[in-house]
Amino acid sequence: MAARDEEHVDPRLSAVQYRIDRMREELGEADDAPTGSAGAPGLTDRPAYVEMVIQQAMRRGEFDDLPGAGRPIQGLGESHDPDWWIRRKIEREGLTGLGPPALQLRSEHADLAQTLDAMSREQDVREHLDDFNRRVKLARMQLLGGPPVVTPLVDIDAEVAGWAARREERRQAARAAAAPEQSPRRRRLRRRRREADGR
Repeated sequence: MAARDEEHVDPRLSAVQYRIDRMREELGEADDAPTGSAGAPGLTDRPAYVEMVIQQAMRRGEFDDLPGAGRPIQGLGESHDPDWWIRRKIEREGLTGLGPPALQLRSEHADLAQTLDAMSREQDVREHLDDFNRRVKLARMQLLGGPPVVTPLVDIDAEVAGWAARREERRQAARAAAAPEQSPRRRRLRRRRREADGR
């Protein structure tokens, strides 16, 4: 019977129990561990054994000051996304040009107004929007797996009109900011001209 019990002893659990016993001896703690054959718990004792090991580690302070302590776990309760790891890596590293086309197009669509505002000619804006729509259509036709392409096509005329309106607003804001600086100078120049004409 003893030989049969030795066959079922898990060597990993025996090693853990040995380390725990050694730590207890060093710390002077009493031996309150459930003991089975060679210190390894049976199948019925395993949950109690695991709980005991966790409680002892907590008393020693091994779980104190862990990174992320006191903060909510990210992504808890969200729906399952098979590409969660690549999406999180791209967001954390701020990478561009990587990942499935669906993710690239979504991020590009979100930043489309900023990208267009950096352009100075209407022709460049139209070419960029044509290229964007072409890439969205191409990604929808390919069946490469990954997340679905839900990025909408953009209305080129509406986007060009929005780009022109934002551009005009920036120009007017720049003129308004520059106008107070130029006003006293112009007044001085006009005053000098009047004085010169009056002589």
